[in-house]
Amino acid sequence: MNTTLQYKLHSGKNSKAGYYIVAGLRDMLPDCCFCQRLEDELRRCAAKYDTDYIADRVDYYCQLREPVKLGADAEPIGLLQRKGNPSTYYYDSREALQWFNPELRWHYLFGDVREIPSEPTVVKSRAIGIDNTNSVMLKLDRCRHFVYINDHLQPEQKEDRAIFRGHIGTRENRALFCRIYADNPRVDAADTIPGATEGRKHTSQMKPMLSFYEHLRYRYIMALEGNDVASNLKWIMSSHSAAVMPKPTCETWFMEGRLQPGVHYVEIRPDFADLEEKMDYYSCHLDELRTIIANANQYVQQFRDWRRERYIALLVMQKYFKMTNQ
Repeated sequence: MNTTLQYKLHSGKNSKAGYYIVAGLRDMLPDCCFCQRLEDELRRCAAKYDTDYIADRVDYYCQLREPVKLGADAEPIGLLQRKGNPSTYYYDSREALQWFNPELRWHYLFGDVREIPSEPTVVKSRAIGIDNTNSVMLKLDRCRHFVYINDHLQPEQKEDRAIFRGHIGTRENRALFCRIYADNPRVDAADTIPGATEGRKHTSQMKPMLSFYEHLRYRYIMALEGNDVASNLKWIMSSHSAAVMPKPTCETWFMEGRLQPGVHYVEIRPDFADLEEKMDYYSCHLDELRTIIANANQYVQQFRDWRRERYIALLVMQKYFKMTNQ
């Protein structure tokens, strides 16, 4: 078996084939099958789940506080087409939208988004630390981002080293990290895609992609932001390795803005200069590191109840339509 095929079969990523089969079959059902059941579904879930917890998350994702009228260019949700849109974004948004009247209107931006829209808009990601009121988040591109992993090694059984594998491209933070640590014996840092950054040099050596499971032999796994968030953060926080990163600047449905340094992850400076210092500290204080990892594992658990996640998404869209005077 060649290396590429072996990686694809044992990478630890979610099955795209399974995702598309389920999503495609659901999308084939008439919307009326869902619209007629919306109120019953909301009542059942309201009786089952913690009201305060649900309301808190809904308000986090949709921070609209005052009614606002959408511009004339807002589209009916029933006109959303798979053609011309990334398939996973289409299917993930449809899972929430098909429960509502197709004549209701919205704005949406698919892809890696940091800028704040001028009108209330459904997005996958948004910047942290600025007024995000117009950025309304749904759980989009979840097949790629929301991956969980079973880790049978305890922190003390892992190598006292850090690892970064990822596409550098035009991401200056990743290029800087690899320039600093490419030859450091405590850190396994490498770019995985050759020739991705035309005209710009960095000193990191090229190495093959590693499966998520191969990462688990390291005690520390770098979660470095890409175009928006670090897409590996979710599965790292479900493992028994520690996520290591600067304070996040972007967030998704995972609510990265609520993660606390020293509680859910090991925080390092944006210039990465204190990485070894932090590794030395936590490797000498493994009880503290185990607590961080346990907190991270617990944080991840809240996203694993698929029905509750759908319920929250329905309430987010319901609030969006209500706050846009529909």
